[in-house]
Amino acid sequence: MADQKDNIDDFKVQTAKHPNMSSAPLRPHSDTQSKDRASKRLSTESNGTSDGGVGSSTPVEVTALEESFRRFAIHGDTRATGKELHGKNWSKLCKDCGVIDGKNITLTDVDIVFSKVKKKSCRTITFDEFKVALGELARKKYKEKSGEDAEAEVFKLIEGKGPVIAGVTRAVASPTVSRLTDTTKFTGSHKERFDDTGRGKGKAGRVDIVDTSGYVSGYKHQGSYEKKVNKPTAGRPM
Repeated sequence: MADQKDNIDDFKVQTAKHPNMSSAPLRPHSDTQSKDRASKRLSTESNGTSDGGVGSSTPVEVTALEESFRRFAIHGDTRATGKELHGKNWSKLCKDCGVIDGKNITLTDVDIVFSKVKKKSCRTITFDEFKVALGELARKKYKEKSGEDAEAEVFKLIEGKGPVIAGVTRAVASPTVSRLTDTTKFTGSHKERFDDTGRGKGKAGRVDIVDTSGYVSGYKHQGSYEKKVNKPTAGRPM
């Protein structure tokens, strides 16, 4: 009991020395520190490393070849991530960048190399497989050069390039089409569907409309009787 009393007295003494010890407010978390931690986390995630890992302070540099790969990978596909390239865009890349020359490298060669480097269960290739495929084509395109020099030449053809977007196809004037669309040369029932200017008559050119005027078909003096009957009588002798 004596020891317990001594402890209570010591606690009272400490409380008297520091009266605000229990009621001291907690230090608010700084917004600046939270922003710094968030930006640091995003930068490390973009580099593929964890906080404090190797290379966390060095940003990943995207080469011109990898940038071209990404441009072709996302071409025509809004859901593409740019990390994988499918066969259609692979062929377009080789065509637009001049890898296909029609002599040493053909479209068939490009398709064969694509099937060779990709995984069996995949329809796309990664950037590493993409470089392997370019190496295969480079050795075939530049036979007189060594492997590294040939790859460098092919890389130069692709670096900084993007997909070529073709313009709108224009209609070419054809004599056959012009002859078939010239209404002045139409005959029979087709001729009756257009007027002298080539404009369609609409329903009148497709359906036989019954004439209820009372005149026989082909009568040229329609309406002349009414003009004679209703002729003005001014100036007539009484």
